[in-house]
Amino acid sequence: MAQSARRLWLGRGLLGLVFLWNVQCAAAFLLAPGMYAPGFELSGAAGEAMVRGMGVLFLMWNVPYAVALWHPVRHRVSLNEALGMQAIGLAGESLILWALGAGHPVAAGTVARFIAFDGAGLLLLAVAAWVTRRC
Repeated sequence: MAQSARRLWLGRGLLGLVFLWNVQCAAAFLLAPGMYAPGFELSGAAGEAMVRGMGVLFLMWNVPYAVALWHPVRHRVSLNEALGMQAIGLAGESLILWALGAGHPVAAGTVARFIAFDGAGLLLLAVAAWVTRRC
């Protein structure tokens, strides 16, 4: 296998990890919202609806990830969009945590997990972009 083909498949593998991680989270939010609503300090039918809504958003946000996964070199714009989206998520969640204040430790823990999730995803996507830059 040629060097460029190996780099392409490595990039796809890294993108695939982030994509599957995001889709798994979306599925969990859609299928069992009651398990996750308390982590956002939400409850009842309205809390479950909000969590399901987040699951739908996760699926929507993954369209460029799926396109980039198909071929990260030919669909470089989608890979760059995914990188940008991931960076916005990380920055936004960091601001949310900073503004939340000390009175919400449960929600703060949930936001901190999203920060870790998006930070790891951003790193994996950046490596995918780097390894596929000259394929």
